[in-house]
Amino acid sequence: MKRREFIKNTSIVLSALMFTGCKNNFVFDKGEKKMKIFILTGSPRKNGNSNTLADYFSKGATEAGHNVVRFDSAFKNVHPCSACNKCNMDGKCVYKDDFQFVKENIIDADCVVFATPMYYFGISAQLKAVIDRFYSINGKISTPKKAVLLMTYADTAKIEAEPIILHYKTLLNYLNWEDSGQIIASGVWSMGSINNTEYPKKAYELGKNI
Repeated sequence: MKRREFIKNTSIVLSALMFTGCKNNFVFDKGEKKMKIFILTGSPRKNGNSNTLADYFSKGATEAGHNVVRFDSAFKNVHPCSACNKCNMDGKCVYKDDFQFVKENIIDADCVVFATPMYYFGISAQLKAVIDRFYSINGKISTPKKAVLLMTYADTAKIEAEPIILHYKTLLNYLNWEDSGQIIASGVWSMGSINNTEYPKKAYELGKNI
């Protein structure tokens, strides 16, 4: 092969490799947007079944590169809303408690996760108290966000899960949030019983692929 032809062919190959490399870097850099995910739990049992789902979801989301912040309602001081309306739906709440942490993290969150056991066919009181206080930041959080529901209950009848699912969907509709997944774990009652099911893996995968 003549020297001129060799140089020409080598230049073509190098150009192709450089183009391919640039293309691959572009795809890698593009990626998916890394989100801030705020998890709200409602179980008063530290190793409860819904908290286990939250643990697995958090693990998956963290491994995917997302920033995960968690608030365990049952172990915090959050006063129930007293309907004084001093906040006027979007102002300063009269109660100085741990809801301030919720306020600081939920407003700029890209995704909000609700993890709750079923207590007498509804969301746990501890988590419900937090949700009721959303009233004081109503305007600040009524912006597009993703949301996830992680729920556990002892029975297996699907109809019994419907009140919580409906509450969740109604809340999302009001706040203009988008449902990004639900793990409805039935047939789990005693602490740790969820570990013998497929639900933890599902929660992990949901967090990993949110």
